[in-house]
Amino acid sequence: MNSSPRGSEGRACRSALLALADGTVFRGRAFGADGEVGGEVVFNTAMTGYQEILTDPSYHEQLVAMTYPEIGNVGVNREDVEARKPFVKGFIVKEYWEPPSNWRAEQSLGDYMREHDIVGIAGIDTRALVRHLRTHGAQEGVISTVDLDSDRLVARAKARPGLLGRDLVREVTCAAAYDWSEPLWQLGGAGPGARRDGPFVVAYDYGIKLNILRSLASVGCRVRVVPASTAAAEVLALEPDGVLLSNGAGDPDAVPYARDAVAALIGKVPIFGICFGHQILALALGGRTYKLKFGHHGANHPVIDTATGKVEITSQNHGFTVAVDSLTDRAAVTHLSLNDHTLEGLAHTKEPVFSVQYHPEASPGPHDSDHLFRRFVELIEQTKKG
Repeated sequence: MNSSPRGSEGRACRSALLALADGTVFRGRAFGADGEVGGEVVFNTAMTGYQEILTDPSYHEQLVAMTYPEIGNVGVNREDVEARKPFVKGFIVKEYWEPPSNWRAEQSLGDYMREHDIVGIAGIDTRALVRHLRTHGAQEGVISTVDLDSDRLVARAKARPGLLGRDLVREVTCAAAYDWSEPLWQLGGAGPGARRDGPFVVAYDYGIKLNILRSLASVGCRVRVVPASTAAAEVLALEPDGVLLSNGAGDPDAVPYARDAVAALIGKVPIFGICFGHQILALALGGRTYKLKFGHHGANHPVIDTATGKVEITSQNHGFTVAVDSLTDRAAVTHLSLNDHTLEGLAHTKEPVFSVQYHPEASPGPHDSDHLFRRFVELIEQTKKG
């Protein structure tokens, strides 16, 4: 049963439509900003963390549907953002709750979405939407609160370009390099941060989440973030102890400048790749990427370490993956998904280089994999010792 919007959202008569490129249409209620937006429709299976999801640059040009039915309960706050602004194009939920009930809340989700021009639709059967996407695949869609003609919206969804072949990294990366020192947030105040004698890490920003930077600082790293187009020679001139390749948006195969820079760094400095950075590393090693049917988006994905047999529950957010059979003898498979057996981790056979497809910084998600940041520091220290 759908209930009416509550609290200051209050505009109970606002209607909204979600139209998919294959002609499927969902009718619901508008919340957040008024307007019309298009993007690839994907679903996220996390029960919490909608604010982190909204501000994850990897979701640029996407409309995100939450499978958890009740969204908005905890409001939003300044501490839980993952980027300088939200990047989600549109938000799709079953039941939106306006009045937040959390001691950290600073404003309602609806107010936050209006402030940042994010169009939302609530009151639709998100379970039916997810089953449809799992069957037919992620596809382009349009959410509108201003044009409720389903035929026109479907036509506009069909006309959208999709993500294949698009370099979205240029649209989400930082404009200039900057330093980072803020550690992970802890109840009662900030935890331990970067050490003056800690490893100096250069982090490529393909759409980096702030919790990656916080995690690096919390294991003692001094961090310099650089734009995605930074050449390898510029990075090496900084004399880093290690290089991190971040998560990011769009098709990794459409970012050849990133692939070429990473290829030039291999063998010269320890490298740790995360999600999009993992894909770029694989391309630099001669691998191949392809688009998944509906991607991995959620905080409950089991991954197995192929060497130890240990299973970790991971946070994931990617629509592309690396073809396992495309890896040359320069890289070994280290992790696999237990859901669909896709590649989840690799390591160079000779150089201090490794990467994972999932998100060890979580946010949202479990902390099973946060040890990888310590592993990166240990790899840097071992490399220094020779």
